[in-house]
Amino acid sequence: MTATRPADPHAFTGRHMWLLVIGFFGVIIAVNVGMAIVASTSWTGLVVTNSYVASQEFEEKRLAHQAQQAAGWQAVFTYSPGLAKLVVSDGAGNPIDLGSVTLKVNRPVGGHDDQAVVFERAPDGSYAASLRLAAGVWDALVQADETAKGSFELHERFSVAGD
Repeated sequence: MTATRPADPHAFTGRHMWLLVIGFFGVIIAVNVGMAIVASTSWTGLVVTNSYVASQEFEEKRLAHQAQQAAGWQAVFTYSPGLAKLVVSDGAGNPIDLGSVTLKVNRPVGGHDDQAVVFERAPDGSYAASLRLAAGVWDALVQADETAKGSFELHERFSVAGD
């Protein structure tokens, strides 16, 4: 007759392994589901509705910029308290008529304090707009859609000093 040993109450059994595997993969699945929910309720990732049209517009802008560079266009954007100014000249230093010119300014981070104004052409050929900005860093986008050399865009980042 052989003696049987009593079962060890602290022994690692198949049931323990099963619970460990279920717990491990349960945590991974729960984290993935949570991340998927957060991703689906935040930014969609959609930048343009039609990428083909966007690529055509990009090419048009690239060719216009290339033509402007070849013509020697120089653009200078400045901001002083209360006034935004734009001077665009050709290779000979003559001012260029851009037609209707808009300025959009916004904070680089946060999406607040955004403003849009239309530039007025001055007698000297420069463009000016009344604009009040708080202290800090700003992004400016100057756009003129119909110039002699295609659409014109100028992106500038600038700082406004505090009082």
